[in-house]
This record gives sequence, C-alpha cells and structure tokens, in this order.
Amino acid sequence: MRAAVVRDFHADLSIETVDDPVCPDNGVVLEVAACGVCRSDFHGWTGEHPKVHCGSILGHEYCGTVVEAGPQAKHAIGDRLIAPFILGCGDCPACRTGASNTCEHAIVPGFGAPGAYAEFVAVPFDHNLVHLPKTLSPALAAGLGCRVTTAWHALTDRAAVRAGEWVAIHGTGGIGLSALLLAKMLGARVVVVDIVADKLTHALSLGADAAVNASDSDVPSAIRDITGGGAQVSIEALGIAATTNASLECLATLGRHVHVGMPAGDGMMHVNMRAIYAKQLAFYGTRGMPSWKYPTLLDMIERGDVDLSPMLDREVALSGASAELRAMKGPTPPGTAVITDFSQ
Repeated sequence: MRAAVVRDFHADLSIETVDDPVCPDNGVVLEVAACGVCRSDFHGWTGEHPKVHCGSILGHEYCGTVVEAGPQAKHAIGDRLIAPFILGCGDCPACRTGASNTCEHAIVPGFGAPGAYAEFVAVPFDHNLVHLPKTLSPALAAGLGCRVTTAWHALTDRAAVRAGEWVAIHGTGGIGLSALLLAKMLGARVVVVDIVADKLTHALSLGADAAVNASDSDVPSAIRDITGGGAQVSIEALGIAATTNASLECLATLGRHVHVGMPAGDGMMHVNMRAIYAKQLAFYGTRGMPSWKYPTLLDMIERGDVDLSPMLDREVALSGASAELRAMKGPTPPGTAVITDFSQ
C-alpha cells in the first residue's frame, strides 16, 4: 500500500510502498477514505512526541470501510466506520466505568502504531468504532477527528458548561473552532483569542461574541473586561505556557480551566499557581472522548443541531500532508485539512 512515512523529523514525509497491515484478531483493517491532518501529528513530525520515530506512519483522525475482519471483530466487511483516536481495550477498570479515553492499554494509531496516512490501517479493539452516518461525508467525518470529539468532551464532561456562561477559547485552530461552535450550541457566550486577525474575524463570523488579539492586548485583562469579571470556563487549545497562564488568569472566581492542547517536549511549564489558589479555580486535563459518546454526537450532527461544515477547509492528497505539517510552524489559515486522495 501507499503510505506517508516519517523518515527525518521536520522533513517531507516519504511517499512509499509498504506492506499492507496485518488484520488484528480483535479488530479490522479499514480502507481509509479520509484522514485529518492534526496539530498532534505536527508534534510527532517534529520529533516532540515520544512514540513517533523515524519509520512511523502518522494519522489518527480517520474513517473508512472494513476490508478485512478478525475472528473476534465486532464489525463486518463493508461496514463504513469512524474511529476515536484512543482505542480503549474494553476490559480494564477505566473502560468498564466508561472512561475508555483514559485506558492504560489503549492503542493510538499514528502514535506507537501505524496510522492512517496510508491506503489501509489496522484497527484493534474495534468495539470502539461506530458506523458513519450516510449523510456525513468521509472528509467532514475525518475533519471532526479528535478536534470536535475532544472539544465536546471538554465542554460537556470536564467543564460541564451551562447556558449563559462565558467560555474563553485560547487558540482558533481545529480544537478552538470546534469548541466555539459547540459552546454556542450549548447556549454559552464565547470570547476567542488568537494572534492572527483573519482567524479572529473568521471566528466572529461563526458566532463568537467577542475576540481578543493576543499580539496587541493583555489577554486576561481584556477578557475580564468583556465578561464583566472573568469567564466561567476557559479552554486552552495550544499547550504552551503563555496561553495556559492567560487561560487561568482570565477566569472568574471558581472558574474552570480545561487543558486541551497537547504540551510539547517534556511537557513542563511554569503555571500561575497564585491564580489557581486565590480564585479557587478548577484545573482539568482532558484527552479525547470515550467511544460510547460517539453515536450521540454523530446523531446530533446528523440532525443538524450544529453545523460543523466550517471545520473542513480543504481536501489534499497524501503527498500534500507534508506541506500542511510544515505550515503549522507559523500561523495557519482557518479550518482543517483532510487527506482524501491516497493515489498521489
């Protein structure tokens, strides 16, 4: 099969013919219809993720059709499926209590296992996969990937956002735009933060109530002014110290900070503990979404309760993934890039 392989960090992915994946006994092989290009992939491509090495195949936001099923698989050949990027084992205490996104035995294609920047991908623990609604295109489904699901879990589970609350969103990439659209659907008021004026304008066009340009503003002060004392919830979507501290400092007393952005490097950073202590803030980490929440989210999208089509900006070929990753070294355009052509 054709695949885009990491051969050198920061270098173009190598388009190669590699062996087809072996079907796991407890899973399936999918013919990949679409795979999102995510900032988490960028961290792997730059060598900042411990499970990505030279020879790895990235790609964790994928959907496709089953072409082979193992003897213990829950799905059959021909099923059109979408996968959460965290594949919980289904048997450990975390999985049994519904928190499969915290499974210690989880497998994540693209990070420690071959991913979906390829024509085919092996998916173990296929009980995590769910059927792709007929009305949802593969490109949009893959564009939802980890961004929409992670944002939905962050808002509804970790932060428990309520209608009328102010939600501050730091970063208007895939996670940020997802959080904006979903928070507005929940009835929240939203202020977005970025350093790119065009991305802030785009977010305002999608329903953001206010925008703050971090390149020329004191972000916490500006948000406290806009919200009349601070946001009740703040979503950090970049994983860096500057946005983490701005997120904490912009909150009202008893506010909830949800850390979504994957920290780069060793993950260590200086955090304003005085803000946490003085305002008695809650600091939540989050990663992914339990697989059992997928059908409800997909049904909501299929019903038209929320329009996530603005998330999908462009479809690219497999050979175009390198340019998308390289662009993430600087300001990127709004919306998500999705690989839909695996022939070139």
